[in-house]
Amino acid sequence: MPGLTAASRAELARATVVYGSERQLGLLDDSVTAAKRPWPSPMLPALRTLLDGADGDVHVVASGDPLLHGVGSSLIRLYGAEKVVVLPHVSSVALACSRVGWAVQDTEVISLVWSDPHTAVRRGGQAVVMSRDGATPATLAGLLTDTGRGDSEITVLEQLGGPAERRRTATAREWAARPAGDVDDLNVVAVRYLPDERRLGVLPDEIFANDGQITKQPVRAVTLAALAPRPGQLLWDVGAGSGSIAIEWCRSGPGCRAVAFERDEQRRNRITENVVKFGARVQVQVDAPQSFETASPPDAIFVGGGLTQPGLLEACFGRLPVGGRLVTNAVTVESEALVAQWYSRHGGELRRFEHHRGEPLGGFTGWRPAMPLTQWAVTKR
Repeated sequence: MPGLTAASRAELARATVVYGSERQLGLLDDSVTAAKRPWPSPMLPALRTLLDGADGDVHVVASGDPLLHGVGSSLIRLYGAEKVVVLPHVSSVALACSRVGWAVQDTEVISLVWSDPHTAVRRGGQAVVMSRDGATPATLAGLLTDTGRGDSEITVLEQLGGPAERRRTATAREWAARPAGDVDDLNVVAVRYLPDERRLGVLPDEIFANDGQITKQPVRAVTLAALAPRPGQLLWDVGAGSGSIAIEWCRSGPGCRAVAFERDEQRRNRITENVVKFGARVQVQVDAPQSFETASPPDAIFVGGGLTQPGLLEACFGRLPVGGRLVTNAVTVESEALVAQWYSRHGGELRRFEHHRGEPLGGFTGWRPAMPLTQWAVTKR
């Protein structure tokens, strides 16, 4: 309460009902005479009925800036911006950056409140990671250590802005070796990822764990161009092999996600290994099209393997929404014939790619051709 602005205090003083977590409601002082209603679990159904039977304004208390991974965004989504007034306070991100001396605009913000811990793994840069609970720092430190980022600098900041605030810094390797259970549930983690091996553009083949079943770097580049990812979209990578297309898709823009379908168990394990290494938001599924039913609807589909499997292309096209993008790569005569049939029926763009690599030839250098590739890309009408 002592840190709140006059406007926020005035709102709480005139409130008749205040919603919030048990912890947040417990921080209110005697100047707040409103009825205090803690959130139930699950929380979302309660948000939908917040205004039912309300006499006057409904007030909600939230931590820091409610529009930074907070309840404010959910309320505006449900009721519209015209019905929600937000009085923001200093966010945990701003507090964390002030403690470690980072410029906020140079710092990525990652929330693990609802996301898998591996999605906070990066190959360089710095981030403020919003924890789910007290176990999050050690979990993240273990993942960074396992993926070759054990030298990363981790600062765990507990109860920021409160009288019991605590700050501790160690490498990821050191933090992962600490005994569990001594971190407050209310914490954020400032991470400087080391070594810094960030790369823009399409990644080299050798950086992915693979058994040779990988869409090669030049082909990945033209495939991503054909898929044309947009922020927040979901890709289905069918016959994913090493998962390289799904991972490149996730790297291409903010919020991009993917589902990788692969029948071979060893390859699924390699996909998972690659997904963790790059912090990609990829869900690994078993064979297509049997597992299509359990996957979220895609914005785009890439068919990289199993193209001639009976019924696969039909199933993919059927699941694609109007305006969605389908891209296939064919390297065999049989798959080319199938692609030609679909192109004649649905149009789109048909391209053929050939590339050569310079390789030693005796004491000289010669050109070694890769297998030619036929690519079909179509937007569903």
